[in-house]
Amino acid sequence: MAVVKLFDKSRIQSVSCWYPALLFWPIALPVDGLQERLPVDFLRTITRKPESVMDRSHTNSTPFPISLTNVTFISPKELQFIEKVLEWPIPPTPVTTAEQATSPYTSSFTLLNPGTNYSIGDVISVLITARDALKNPKTYGGDFFQAKLFNTGLKASVYGEVVDHDNGTYTATFKLLWEGLAKVAIRMIHSSEAVEVLFRHREGDPDKVFFTGVFREGKVQEHVVCNAQRSVRLLEGSPCCCEYKHPITGESWFCRKPSQLPCSAWVEHSAGGYQARLSTLESDLLHSNYINKYLPGDEITVRVSPRDLDLGLHTPTPAGFYLKDVWTSFMCHAQSFNTPDQISACLKDKQVLMMGDSTLRQWYEYLLKTVPAFKQLNLFTSHKSGPFEAVDIVNNIRLVWRAHGIPIRTSLTPQADIHLIASEVDALAGGQHSVVVFTIWAHFTTFPLATYLHRLAGIRRAVEALLRRAPQTLVLIKSANTGYKDIYCSDWLSWQLDCALRAMFRDLPVVIIDVWQMTSCHYSPDDIHPVQQVIRNEVDLFLSFVCPR
Repeated sequence: MAVVKLFDKSRIQSVSCWYPALLFWPIALPVDGLQERLPVDFLRTITRKPESVMDRSHTNSTPFPISLTNVTFISPKELQFIEKVLEWPIPPTPVTTAEQATSPYTSSFTLLNPGTNYSIGDVISVLITARDALKNPKTYGGDFFQAKLFNTGLKASVYGEVVDHDNGTYTATFKLLWEGLAKVAIRMIHSSEAVEVLFRHREGDPDKVFFTGVFREGKVQEHVVCNAQRSVRLLEGSPCCCEYKHPITGESWFCRKPSQLPCSAWVEHSAGGYQARLSTLESDLLHSNYINKYLPGDEITVRVSPRDLDLGLHTPTPAGFYLKDVWTSFMCHAQSFNTPDQISACLKDKQVLMMGDSTLRQWYEYLLKTVPAFKQLNLFTSHKSGPFEAVDIVNNIRLVWRAHGIPIRTSLTPQADIHLIASEVDALAGGQHSVVVFTIWAHFTTFPLATYLHRLAGIRRAVEALLRRAPQTLVLIKSANTGYKDIYCSDWLSWQLDCALRAMFRDLPVVIIDVWQMTSCHYSPDDIHPVQQVIRNEVDLFLSFVCPR
């Protein structure tokens, strides 16, 4: 099985060791004053989708530089590359009412060059025409569409590539991959006007989600507001700040200074709340009436005749397809692990370290439920943030899941249990029996892009060091998946972070488990936590890399 480079624009979609010395925030520094703020308008182009999602025949976007005053391990040249990867067009003039924005009710699609006979392996295209609520054709691009071809009866579906022509029209292209009927569906996730709102609030309002820090010493306990940036709202009503700086990555975490206790008394972390400040127009543009809606269009259904399909061909887009609820991958020779014994045989003599969010915790829970031989240890840890550990003594398997570190929206958790991915990887010996898989995106959608890039830079540096000292270590990255649709966690924001991750890890010998298309085109309702059928296919793809044929 070949290792797939992470950033391949021709294919990606509308793309534990315990080491107390390296816990997340071991150094407490009381600090005062305001930190230099990142410019709100950096990357004003709103960043564009990679070419396989929304290819651009041309662009009128003007790139703005990413300002990363504290980031190390990222060169200016690489920052420019990331800018280009994430470039996205914004509306040329602001709208004053939601009626001027792209509407899913008046936009439509039609089949291009319809034929009479189709065979497996053929390609069809549809033209999407964007219009505002008053039925006026749009003259610029930037809308965020998702497209799929499906057959409900066969439980078959495949992702469609969307090309933005930057003039209000788009082309969605599909490969025909099963015999029988295939129906087109086009969904508008966000109008270009809504995307502009998401971008502006991501960069300019990092406090729209806040966190709580619990400080305790003896019988004295205080709760204060914490966040990843020392921002204006963090300073309101309280002295600032306790800064906790990671010794490896240089990242900082800030909490308001407790009135009675020292900064060193921070013991627990939890989610605080949501406080986005949206105007009436912004709320209208992101209202459920206008997002995640299927477009009306031709009732496009084609009948596909059988023909042998060579799965060995390089077929980067789509990455695979569903048939009878089983994902056939074009990226590797994917296998189905239908019994507990098959899974145990694959993982025999492996130590698997999983680090990430609840979407990766679903993998851990699936394995625990599917393989009776796994016995979970009671570590008396948070039921959401872990860490969790399970072992199979007979097959010598150790399975660990832990959260990826702050920021993370979770229930009350000892901060000493929340480690950075970079810390865990740095403490890992690695080798042929070590498997590392991580995901990191869902809890960073509310922060400026620079915050995420800083985190990725630290992880990448740790992975590079691991692969130098133990090149036989298998490192995999689970991509983002679909499911979010609001100001805090939109699919567009998730996709932006996923593209940035692929760009930064593109040259490393690591494997991408591309689940974006797997969740985007499945027939189940959108959910940030995919249904069991999808999780099974994701885990099967993961195991296919662990023990390739």
